[in-house]
Amino acid sequence: MEIRPNRVKQKLADGDLAYVISGLTNADDIDIFGPNGFDGVWLEGEHGAVDASRLGDLTRACDLWGMTSITRVNRNDQGLIYRTLDCGSMGICVPHVNTKAEAQNVVDGTKFAPIGHRGMYTSRQGYGVDDYFDVANSQTLVIVLIEDIVAVNNLDEILTVDHIDVFFVAPSDLATSMGHIGNLTHPDVQSTIDSALARIQAAGRVAGTLTTDATVKKYVQAGVRFLMTGVGGWITAGAAAFKESAEGAKS
Repeated sequence: MEIRPNRVKQKLADGDLAYVISGLTNADDIDIFGPNGFDGVWLEGEHGAVDASRLGDLTRACDLWGMTSITRVNRNDQGLIYRTLDCGSMGICVPHVNTKAEAQNVVDGTKFAPIGHRGMYTSRQGYGVDDYFDVANSQTLVIVLIEDIVAVNNLDEILTVDHIDVFFVAPSDLATSMGHIGNLTHPDVQSTIDSALARIQAAGRVAGTLTTDATVKKYVQAGVRFLMTGVGGWITAGAAAFKESAEGAKS
């Protein structure tokens, strides 16, 4: 048996766009969404209920559809990182990575030796894979969140850390750290986001960010290739359109 290929990681390596959905909270939701052709599922373990006890079912559902399971953990802790991978996640996203040392800590917790210090355990993704420890590093996706102004200020050094697949600029926390809580459209916030994304790409690294129907074209044209979006906006828009059609039919 061979290790499952990491679809998001492969698409990014090929220079393609990677489509990732957030807001799916159980395995049945993932199954319902599976036929839509997205590359990955963002499992929320920082702001949501995803923990080790739920990862098995969630990541198995992703596996059924060939989608990469990406879990955002709630802190930059090596033990938490590799436990999450051991439970079946194919990728890790770590919040508030503000320095080069913090970025290196993410890599150290994510990768087996000789690259990092991940604890030796055969992940669920490695069951039946004879050469798992030889090939696991190549199929593990690593994402760090650039979501504080201090991280933007330290970005050039952070970008020198190897084995990070995506540098994800997170708008909400970044706006807050700049003194513009809830005001993502503030000109200073938008210019900081755009500048950070450009600097990531200028360094030859992959940029990612939160996108919506209204912004995805802008970010693709700006070179962003890791495109995360949430189901919430689609549900809200669809519900409003449904009610509008119904109410319009009454007149």
